[in-house]
Amino acid sequence: MDFDLDPGWSLQPVGGTTGGAFMGVHAHEKFFLKRNASPFLAALSVEGITPKLIWTKRMTTGDVLTAQEWLNGHTLTRAQMNTPMVAQLLARVHHSQLLQRMLQKVGGPGKTPAQLRDQYVADLPLSLRQHPLVAQVAKRLQTVPMTHEKTVCHGDLNHKNWLLSDRQKLYLVDWDQASIGDPAFDLSIVLINYVPQPQWAAWLKAYGCVLDADLSARLLWYGQLHLLSEIKRGFEAQRYTEMNQAILQLQQLVKQTD
Repeated sequence: MDFDLDPGWSLQPVGGTTGGAFMGVHAHEKFFLKRNASPFLAALSVEGITPKLIWTKRMTTGDVLTAQEWLNGHTLTRAQMNTPMVAQLLARVHHSQLLQRMLQKVGGPGKTPAQLRDQYVADLPLSLRQHPLVAQVAKRLQTVPMTHEKTVCHGDLNHKNWLLSDRQKLYLVDWDQASIGDPAFDLSIVLINYVPQPQWAAWLKAYGCVLDADLSARLLWYGQLHLLSEIKRGFEAQRYTEMNQAILQLQQLVKQTD
């Protein structure tokens, strides 16, 4: 792919679903290059949430290319998601007024619970509409929780989007799904997938809040929606093992709401 770079660059594709991320090497120095990264990457860099932004360049195609500091390290394991460092970094994201102002400035979408639910239902395959558990939970979600606060939400808190550098500094990357919404949306993804339910209160204490009845209800609502979405994605991609795993998780979560 032609990135309009000066001579002397070499590019190597790195992980990602969009095919727009590369390791770039120039003058023996490595950089993380990405096409059309989130437009508020500069604010994330200033806050130390993502690796340092080096430069931004608009290409002749109209795409925007960004270069970030290349860091040696590793993505978090599933077990490492259940640690205070993850809770504390996510709290910094949710409490950053700079990030919220900048995401709103660049037109970041706002997502209410009703919008998220309607987005899920919009093109739901008939086979899933007729699935007893899916239908039961989708009906439950017609009653949406009250949103008491709105913050920047990452939206895709898979453990592979957390980078721990060799210097033991934690970063959160891949902000393509960022939005303004209820922080319980993000929190539910981490807690549902990586933290046993009896440990939720301790994890949230490290985050800086108390697991009261209101937050618990919101976490369970967003958690059910998240698992419904995972079932839908697994079905559409014909990844039925992943789909069935999400169904089992949903069954367990529904028991907590009864």
